[in-house]
Formats: sequence, structure tokens, C-alpha cells
Amino acid sequence: MRALRSRSGRSIINGNWAIDRPGKYEGGGTMFTYKRPNEISSTAGESFLAEGPTNEILDVYMIHQQPNPGVHYEYVIMGTNAISPQVPPHRRPGEPFNGQLVTEGRGQEEGEEKERNEEKEDLHRGTPEIFTSESTQTFSVRHPDRFSSHRPDNLVPPAPQLPRRSRDHNWKQLGTTECSTTCGKGSQYPIFRCVHRSTHEEVPDGYCDSSMKPSPEEEPCNIFPCPAFWDIGEWSECSKTCGLGMQHRQVLCRQVYANRSLTVQPYRCQHLEKPETTSTCQLKICSEWQIRTDWTSCSVPCGVGQRTRDVKCVSNIGDVVDDEECNMKLRPNDIENCDMGPCAKSWFLTEWSERCSAECGAGVRTRSVVCMTNHVSSLPLEGCGNNRPAEATPCDNGPCTGKVEWFAGSWSQCSVECGSGTQQREVICVRKNADTFEVLDPYECSFLERPPSQQSCHLKPCGAKWFNTEWSMCSKSCQSGFRVREVRCLSDDMTLSNLCDPQLKPEEKESCNPQDCVPEVDENCKDRYYNCNVVVQARLCVYNYYKTACCASCTRVANRHSGFLGSR
Repeated sequence: MRALRSRSGRSIINGNWAIDRPGKYEGGGTMFTYKRPNEISSTAGESFLAEGPTNEILDVYMIHQQPNPGVHYEYVIMGTNAISPQVPPHRRPGEPFNGQLVTEGRGQEEGEEKERNEEKEDLHRGTPEIFTSESTQTFSVRHPDRFSSHRPDNLVPPAPQLPRRSRDHNWKQLGTTECSTTCGKGSQYPIFRCVHRSTHEEVPDGYCDSSMKPSPEEEPCNIFPCPAFWDIGEWSECSKTCGLGMQHRQVLCRQVYANRSLTVQPYRCQHLEKPETTSTCQLKICSEWQIRTDWTSCSVPCGVGQRTRDVKCVSNIGDVVDDEECNMKLRPNDIENCDMGPCAKSWFLTEWSERCSAECGAGVRTRSVVCMTNHVSSLPLEGCGNNRPAEATPCDNGPCTGKVEWFAGSWSQCSVECGSGTQQREVICVRKNADTFEVLDPYECSFLERPPSQQSCHLKPCGAKWFNTEWSMCSKSCQSGFRVREVRCLSDDMTLSNLCDPQLKPEEKESCNPQDCVPEVDENCKDRYYNCNVVVQARLCVYNYYKTACCASCTRVANRHSGFLGSR
């Protein structure tokens, strides 16, 4: 197993006891392509490939348990008269392609003498210098200073004036242009220069016949596909115009090849986190008209008057909102005329009350008396006369000695200083004697209507307060979800207000169900070794052998990883 690290200690590939997937990794001022062939079907070793140049010294480490297979590395140092970072298409075995740095985990059989001869030959040709070496120890990729003496100082003779064209010079391909793309099949063109036939030294173009210069033809390059990526479509419209709905989008795995974007199998994008395809949405809160009360009595006892009722715009969670949030064309009437018939100017009486004001002894019974005209009044008006009927009459329920009745104490203070509260009083069953009261069991007074022991009270308005709905369902049943609720500031009349203290505003979102998701247990999926936690830490579960030998541990990590991705 190979690893790449900078001198500063930063791991670029396969660092910190973790195994990286094959792919592209940035480091040393360039981009490295890490390849790891299938260990079962291929005998080829791992390789790091980069176009360069590097801006710092990089170290390659090798971790092995079997005999050291060796490390082969090649790098390029440009000559002073180099034409292009690319080498000719017809390269010798072992030369790098397009001036790229290659390291491979397998041995080479070329000798050092052959390497030196090839280096000298390339220097005289004016092409990029290629250096190869073999090592089984830690090494650094850099541009050694010892090769600077091999570079010729002057490969192009001075030509103050163009000489006559001769047969001693001809056109020769010296490299190619840069590829138009880094992947997905690009194009490049050969570069032709005028050189001496025997020495192959480059001279000004005027030494060669321009009519004989070959026309550069397009050549394909970097024909490997670009890395797969997730192509994310636009969100669909919300499934509901109001309230909680759903929206969807299309997510496809695509690759670029030959300037064409092709849809491929999703597994090619498995190294990337897949974006969500569904999401909740809410354009606005659903609101509707709600009739909160019945019609009131007519405003006049006779003639034509008006009556009203309470109509509010209410959201789907029960909050009273502004009328503009409901359809005004559908608003029910909250006021209408009422006709109570012709008005009569005379006294109108109710029946005497059935109960005497005193449970025992002397008391009175009452009735209501009104003079009915265009409005209600207790004063004698013209047409009713001065002989107002009596409103009270005496009554007597007999002596009070031995009488059983409910006795109510005084009301307590209101339970709140503002707004709607409650107050209590004590109610007991007593027998009333001449000068004393005897407390009885409540059962003794059960035949009588018991006075209320609690009532509502309202001392003064409280002003604006925070109101909130119930919490929604948790977005996930495990592995940390969230739930939401709606919070509004309402005044005493249940209308929206902005007078609440922002620091006292209740939370609108909170996490929930933090417990881990428990996967189903497969009896056939067990760990065969006691130290499977080391396999998980080293990220070896990507190999079939370790995935089978440590099935339970690898499955548990995979489920936890998929749950983490789903919660994003």
C-alpha cells in the first residue's frame, strides 16, 4: 500500500491509517490521479499520476507485509530550449505521457546505463528530460540540481539573417499542443519545427521550405471519461397551494465524454453524497373564515334595528390572522338588519320569579318592568303613564329554625394579576337555628342547587403575549431528527401584535429522537475474528474479503453512514 505526504506532514493520499478510494487528490501545487487496480484480477501495482509542476517536496511511503515489490518513478525536467511540455506521440517504452509524473508499484528491468544514454539522447534532441529510478525506500519527488549541467546552453545557432533554403534542413514534429480538455476526450495538434537533418538541432523556420511544412492534424487525447457527477434538476411546484406539501426534483448520475453529457448507472456516483430528491414545502398557511358566535339580539326591542356576530379569519392551526389572508369575496356577513315589529308605547312585564329571595323567613319575588317604545327604558315616558307596575312582592317560606341550606363564603383573590383567571370560595351545607349554624354533610343539601365554588375573573388586560402551536411530528424516528411549531405574538383580543419581548419568544425548532437506528440482525452476518474493529478503522470494508470476514462490523458502519447521509 502506497501513501503520499508532504514534508510539512500533511497527508495527500492514504494517510492517517485510512485507505482512500482511487480518484483525484490535490497536493503539492498539482492534481494527482490515484489508481489502485483490482488486487484479484490484476497484478499491476498502485500509481500516482500528476501533470506537475510541484511546488514542494513530496514523500512517497510504502506499507507492506510481504517482500518489498519496489517502487518505480519517473519525472520530467524541461530543457532550456523545450518547445512544449508534451513529448512526441511515438514515445519509447517507459517514457511518461504528455509530460506527466508517473509512479508505479512494480519493478523495471532497464539498467542505469540505458537510462543515462536515453537522458543524454533526449537532451541533444531538445525534448523534455525524462528521469527514471528504482527504489525500495522513502523518496522525494523533486528536480535534482545534479542534472543542470546536462542542459546545453545554446542549442539554436544565431542567425542574423536568413540563409538560402537547402536540403540540409527539414520539418520535424517536436511535441504536441496541450490537450483541449483534461478528461472526456479532447483534441491536440502536432507541433512542427525546422531542424538540421543530421544534428536535429532546431533552427529558424526560414531554413525550411514553408510549402513542405506538414499540416497539423487533430489528434484525440485524454479520452478517459470525466469523473461522474450528480446532475440536479429544478424543484417541482409544491403539491399544495397552502399548508404543508411536497416537491420533487430529478437527480441523475452523469459523465462527460466526447463533449457529451451521458446518463450512467447511479453506482458510478457512489463516492459522492446523493442530493435529496424530495422536500417539504409550504407556500403559505391555509386560512378560512370561521363564525365564532351566534347572532346577537336585535339592537332595538321594536322597529328595525341591527344584529351582529363575530367572524374571524382563522389559519389551519387555529390562530386568528388578518382578514387579508382569507378570500374576502367569501367572507360571511357579520352584521344584518332585524325587524322587531311595530313599537307599542306601554308597560311590558315579565312573570314573577319562582324563587323567594330568602330560603326561610320574609323575602321578596321580583319581575322586570319596561316601557316599550323606540328603545328600552326604565323611566316613564310619554304614552306609558306614571302608574308604573310594582317590580317586587313579599314572600315568606316559613320560620328559619332547623332549615338546611348551602352557605357560601367570600371569593378569594383572582389567580392572575392580568388577563383571564379564576377565584374560589368555600361552599358548605349548614342547618340554620335561631342564633347558630350547624355544619352538615354535603349530602344533606343534595336536594338543593349548590352555588358555584369557582368562577372566572379578569382584573386588567395583560397586553401582548407569545402563543405557540403544538410540536409537529419528528422528521425522523431515529438518528437525530427535528420538529417544528409556529409561534405568534397576540394581543388580548387575539390579533397579531409586535409588542412581545423577543428574548422571551419560544423556540420554533428543536432536535428529537437522537437515539441510533437499530438495524435488523442477520444471523448469517457475523464477525469471524475478534479484532474486526481494526478492519473498520482501517476502512478495509470496501474489500469483499474483509466485508465477509467482518460482516457484522462492516454492516453496522455502513448502516450508520447511510443514516448520516439521509439526515443531511
